[in-house]
Amino acid sequence: MSDKPLEKIMLIEDEEDIRTVALMALETVGGFQVEALASGEAALTRLEEAVPDLIILDYMMPGMDGARTLAAIRALPNGTSVPVVFLTARVQAREIERYRRLGAIDVLVKPFDPMRLADQVRDAWSKRHAWNPTDHGPESDG
Repeated sequence: MSDKPLEKIMLIEDEEDIRTVALMALETVGGFQVEALASGEAALTRLEEAVPDLIILDYMMPGMDGARTLAAIRALPNGTSVPVVFLTARVQAREIERYRRLGAIDVLVKPFDPMRLADQVRDAWSKRHAWNPTDHGPESDG
């Protein structure tokens, strides 16, 4: 994998307030180009046209939750190699391990500090070299 800098982020978050704060923090503090979407379904439609460098994905969403959204992203021809970071308040050790088994390169904790979010995302981006998309896949909740 190249040492390409992180520029384009897709943020998938159903809660408007969190989406707005994260968008402003990533664009203003981090200097990233961010496309913010409210659902997994919207993200799948958008990924058919544009592929970001990184996806930040809320884990708990109505309809398609983060696990189902990630599985659907991986099923897209252009979604197999995009690194994904889960954004969630559920961060017990077994939950974090599950997110990694699903294919996330890292986990960002809600609530987050808007002034630190961009640095946390850069740190997550640096972990993509250790991630192999073929090692991970869909997993049932059972």
